[in-house]
Amino acid sequence: MPDEEAIVVAHIGKRFRLRERAQRTLKGTVLDLIGSSAGRRSREFWALRHVNFGVTRGETLGVIGANGAGKSTLLALIAGTMTPTEGRVEVRGMVSSLLELGAGFHPDLTGRENVFLYGSIMGLSRRQMRERFEAIVDFAELADFIDQPVKHYSSGMYVRLGFAVAVEVDPDILLVDEVLAVGDENFRRKCMARMSEFRERGKTMLVISHDLDTIQKVSDRILLLDQGRIVDLGMPESVVKKYQTSVTQRMAHGVRREWGNGEALIEDVRIRNESGVVAETFRSGDSVRIEIVYNALRRIENPVFGYAVSDESGRIVSGSNTQIEGFTVPAIEGTGTLHLHIDGLSLAKGAYFLSFSLHSADHKTHYHRLDNYFPVWFDCERDIVGCCRFACRWEMGGATPGAA
Repeated sequence: MPDEEAIVVAHIGKRFRLRERAQRTLKGTVLDLIGSSAGRRSREFWALRHVNFGVTRGETLGVIGANGAGKSTLLALIAGTMTPTEGRVEVRGMVSSLLELGAGFHPDLTGRENVFLYGSIMGLSRRQMRERFEAIVDFAELADFIDQPVKHYSSGMYVRLGFAVAVEVDPDILLVDEVLAVGDENFRRKCMARMSEFRERGKTMLVISHDLDTIQKVSDRILLLDQGRIVDLGMPESVVKKYQTSVTQRMAHGVRREWGNGEALIEDVRIRNESGVVAETFRSGDSVRIEIVYNALRRIENPVFGYAVSDESGRIVSGSNTQIEGFTVPAIEGTGTLHLHIDGLSLAKGAYFLSFSLHSADHKTHYHRLDNYFPVWFDCERDIVGCCRFACRWEMGGATPGAA
């Protein structure tokens, strides 16, 4: 392994055998009790397959993907808590990991005892752990509970102690799974600051997170997994956009619908950002420019074009049409293009769908409808209650006359 590489993952695969039973019988029960494999059926499940990549010393690699993509299995293989079915993993340096809630802690031991137990597992002496102990307790903010059995800890206390120990043993490589999502906002900020410090000191990190904004900020590169295979590995922004597109397209299959009598068709829809570039990802507050290309097979008088924005469940958030807006389309025949400008879409972070319709002025004839047909993703840096934000203003009123 070259000196500059801290981790090499070479052609690894991880297979699990899932037991199946079509029907529980007396014979099957007896065979299970005596340990016979007769009557049992199993199928293979590959959590990872043909995975290859390297991590340079001092690099932070983010790992993203849907639930079940193989992210946690990958980190467990690198941490050494699992062994690959095929391929190999090479790691150079001391590894500290926070892979799942409470991993490595004995529930009947106190926080103090678990700290020293973790240190011994990492190969540190009691003297070395005593030197780090106060820093661990201070970072975890658990001075009042450190001598209580950890089985009485809340999930947040587990995470605080686990992260504090993982970073204070000063590893060369730090592996962090999604468990940081359990902590409160103040603790997450502390963790982010400590991870930034690790990066500045040239440490290597692998981080799993569903928080796409955060993982873009902390990562030098991002690895995208889907069904146990690498889909992409590259610069954070481009990989995250690819993932967001795949998520919204996958969601669209369940709510998408196309219908109408076909006398006129919406043949193409081009969704553009403020710069005029075709896009699927926007920021909350952006304006959206849309070109609707239609083809009327016969002359249609006073048609109405409409649009709607729906959430990931297909529930309409907002919408309008040419009739509501007082924009008259006298008639259409043959092909043409209609331009739609939606200014300042202040949506909460997440996936949305755009729908488009072409129908008669009396709403009785539907020529063509594309319901929840075009998935888009909105990023948002501010907190929004619900799914959209309306402009508002607060004012303090004067004192009521005659009030004491």
